[in-house]
Amino acid sequence: MNEATIFVKEVTGSKQIQQIEQILNKMDGVERVLIDTDDGEVKVGFDEQKVSKEEIIINLEQNNYYV
Repeated sequence: MNEATIFVKEVTGSKQIQQIEQILNKMDGVERVLIDTDDGEVKVGFDEQKVSKEEIIINLEQNNYYV
């Protein structure tokens, strides 16, 4: 399992956390999502054979989250 740390500006409350978790957990290959609301840090554990860090970032951006 690979791990990537991504910073998302809009992570401010439980609603945004739930939305980001839902978006990322739907992706094939994403195994774990941990979010820190203090600094907008999103840690994603993923299988790099199925999905790349770039695809994860693109998916967030397509859902109006700015990385």
